[in-house]
Amino acid sequence: MYLLLCMLALTDIATPTFVVPNALCIFWFNLKAITMGGCLSQMFFLHTVSLMHSTILVTMAFDRYVAICNPLRYTIIVNNRRIAKLGFVGLIRAVLFILPLPLLLRRQPFCANRIIPHTQCEHTAVVTMSCGDIRVNRIYGLVLFFVVNMSDLTLIALSYGLIIRIVLRIPSKRAHQKSFNTCTAHICVMLTYYTPSLFSNLTNRFGQGIAPHIHIILADLYLLIPPMLNPIIYGVRSKELCEKVGKYICRK
Repeated sequence: MYLLLCMLALTDIATPTFVVPNALCIFWFNLKAITMGGCLSQMFFLHTVSLMHSTILVTMAFDRYVAICNPLRYTIIVNNRRIAKLGFVGLIRAVLFILPLPLLLRRQPFCANRIIPHTQCEHTAVVTMSCGDIRVNRIYGLVLFFVVNMSDLTLIALSYGLIIRIVLRIPSKRAHQKSFNTCTAHICVMLTYYTPSLFSNLTNRFGQGIAPHIHIILADLYLLIPPMLNPIIYGVRSKELCEKVGKYICRK
């Protein structure tokens, strides 16, 4: 569990690292220019970290399933080596899926008006600046969104479906509450990630009548809300962390 939290924390640190400095330069110093290579690099790392974040949430759902449905074998099934392998496979998956996005865009001709209506190089926004045929880019982006997100959400739903089925067979209500309490933090983290993500992606692709500033706000919330709330969610739920923070505050 702590290895998974560490991986989640790394993605939470990386996401604003690729967005916030550039956004602050825009707002503070009016530095609105970015090179094509810099834009494509930001896009690659941003989407790769986002996809890695989703993979970690799926792994956490598997971890909760094993902890509740097969607790006696938990330390055997969910060991350090297996978690490291799952994390590595998730990273490779993210890189392989996202790498075609900047490569396809690099081959496109761009119009004279190269203004991105976002604070970061979001794929959908950059694609609209191209003067060439962007059907392949749009189709790949759409397939990537539905295949990856829907497959991850399906695996999470399957894990929780099995958890609910096992928990409901337990006659003790106290055991029900204890089992569901172990999943509360993970459910909250999923809601803070997938809800803004789905809204942002769907409005970018199908919300042509929505005002541009709404698209910008949704994209920024999708990138900044999870890293901001995840430490609070898991910090409140972690007894050890609360005790450490309490001791530090009292000592001060």
